Amino acid sequence: MSAAEHHRPFDDRRLLVVSTNYAPEVTGIGPYATQLAEHWAGAGARTQVLTGMPHYPAWRVDERYRGVWRMRETREGVSVHRRRHYVPPRQSAVRRALFEASVLTHGLLAPPPGRPDAVISQMPSLAGGVIAARVARRHRVPHIPVVQDLMGAAAAQSGIRGGGRAAAVAAAAERYALRGATLVGVIHESFVPGVTALGVDPGRIRLVPNWTHVERPTADRAATRARLGWREDTPVLLHSGNMGLKQGLDVLVELARMAPDIRVVLMGDGNQRGTLRELAGALTNIDFSPPADAADFTDVLAAADVLAVTQRASVLDMSVPSKLTSYFVSGRPVVASVAGEGGTAEEVRRSGAGTLVAPEDPAALLAAVRELAGDPAAADALGAHGPRYVARHLSREAGLARFDALLAEALGEARPDARSDASRDAQGRPRR
Repeated sequence: MSAAEHHRPFDDRRLLVVSTNYAPEVTGIGPYATQLAEHWAGAGARTQVLTGMPHYPAWRVDERYRGVWRMRETREGVSVHRRRHYVPPRQSAVRRALFEASVLTHGLLAPPPGRPDAVISQMPSLAGGVIAARVARRHRVPHIPVVQDLMGAAAAQSGIRGGGRAAAVAAAAERYALRGATLVGVIHESFVPGVTALGVDPGRIRLVPNWTHVERPTADRAATRARLGWREDTPVLLHSGNMGLKQGLDVLVELARMAPDIRVVLMGDGNQRGTLRELAGALTNIDFSPPADAADFTDVLAAADVLAVTQRASVLDMSVPSKLTSYFVSGRPVVASVAGEGGTAEEVRRSGAGTLVAPEDPAALLAAVRELAGDPAAADALGAHGPRYVARHLSREAGLARFDALLAEALGEARPDARSDASRDAQGRPRR
């Protein structure tokens, strides 16, 4: 028997992963849910996924799935059960509530068949967490929610219309999903106070950081810039990912207005894309580009001079952008226009691959970009910390191993010598 055949720790275990986002989505939470489910299927588990119709980050249902109410498909050994739901083209508290309610209703009415041995939920989705908790309680099996975003805090901090009223409702749903969980995974330690405030014993919280789900860049930078039409003598500031309210991307539009000599590229999609286009007006030094193909995504990131991550000043402890793992892989310096006390700032500081500026301050952001663009050697040196940080802490192998330890512990199979962050609680204490 080969080593690969011997090491199948979850052989014949029946696992249910609940995640509103899943492949073919290539940004945000989808890739993590996908790689996790496929990893466990490869480890011998009979893995099912309950998910929605692909819609992120465009907030439009993928044309291949339009008009479909329910479907089952097999992807890389995983049985994927999709349920139709409402997709709001613009964000408000009411529209978001309708989105969550439609996911919840259809998911509860038509869960995947069979009794799982454990249920794992990805929780930026309130509905997904509630569905997973209900299924786990019905079958009396472990529930392991993984907190990627705190939606109660998000409603209060993101600036969404009606968010203040929605925050209490969202927090109540999170409390229902989390309080009865066997273990709770968090992707960053900055989430621990918020999760604890929802009634979760800190001894049941485990740190399971996101890993980088993209490959390192391989193409020649100059060739990529030429293909994209980026002049060598024009600094390029690039933001990749979702264009939503919490990102506060108007700061990049204002930077472009202040600095016609800098090219600002907003690559991605989201419900604020149209609003940002209107705000940009006739500016000629700002580009709105579709998401890059997976094959050359990191090559495009690496071709930029500086990578931007921005958040509204009010965003503190509800989100750590998944884009950071891809940014770090690219080897380019990051300028983070975010609150200094939040988890995003802490991750940038920890990586050593970027610099922090005050949020919602285009002048401060511009000064940092000019400093890096004016000293390419220093910019290269700063950016080089990113791949090293990924290799030490954010590899796919390390990330999946943490989830293996988390699942094994929940199933009562954890080994005393388990060597992973998941074998310790979020404060670094050995698990009980």
